[in-house]
Amino acid sequence: MNIFSGLEKIVEKKFSLGQSTWFGLGGPADYMISPQNAEQLSDVIKRCNENNIDIHVLGFGSNLLVSDEGVKGAVIKLTGDEFTRVEFAGTTLTTGAGTDLGKLVLDCVRKGLGGLEVLAGIPGSVGGAARMNAGGIFGDFGSTIESVTLMDNQGNVFVKAKPELSFDYRSANITAKYILGAKIELYEADPTQLLKTIKEVWIYKKNTQPLNTRNAGCIFKNPRGMSAGAMIDRAGLKGTKIGGAIVSEKHANFITAEDGCTSGDVISLIDKIKETVKEKFDVELELELQIW
Repeated sequence: MNIFSGLEKIVEKKFSLGQSTWFGLGGPADYMISPQNAEQLSDVIKRCNENNIDIHVLGFGSNLLVSDEGVKGAVIKLTGDEFTRVEFAGTTLTTGAGTDLGKLVLDCVRKGLGGLEVLAGIPGSVGGAARMNAGGIFGDFGSTIESVTLMDNQGNVFVKAKPELSFDYRSANITAKYILGAKIELYEADPTQLLKTIKEVWIYKKNTQPLNTRNAGCIFKNPRGMSAGAMIDRAGLKGTKIGGAIVSEKHANFITAEDGCTSGDVISLIDKIKETVKEKFDVELELELQIW
């Protein structure tokens, strides 16, 4: 019996996950599934539950490291029109979880809507950005989000809104596995000024981050009141290399992958960084990077 009978168009077996992450590393998933709407997603979830198939949800893979062995079970990616829609109504924006955050930022700037310009240069999907409250020194995504549409493990859709919905540093109190979309509140602003802000953000990133390399953004969260990158730098780890994985000389909280790098190399380097920082500063670094 075919578990996904009737859904063959959206199911791909033994899908190489490396091509779907910014690191470009990792083994295959048993199934890659791309539901086109909430009804299909609910159907897929129920079939996986009935057959004891584990599910992972993939955004744009910009904050993800997949193990060399790959992923057992199903990986779901929300690519359908329902999950990538963008609707503006005055200063209110409603968008699907699969929407490209970078493109959305530019759309808002062109329309003279402020609030998201501080996220310029942060890659990822709206769903992934909401779950981890993506952001940086200029601001975060959660400050603009009014509500999120979610689906539970039984395939039921519901909405979680502020004040019940809250965001913290690189986290949100979203426990549901599936984010379907978000409602965002923006404000009217001068497009020229917004564009100026975007340029300032990009100049900062260009000067401080290893752009145009294979990386997954910051590896560790900043401990309260401290900088993970500064500690890694002070520990003398910039340029440290294991296999094809290297601690960036430009920003110590980035690991870049050279040709021949494996996920195992990155994990070994992460372990070395954590051990060294613990030894020197008695601080346990917490991962910002997701590892499957």
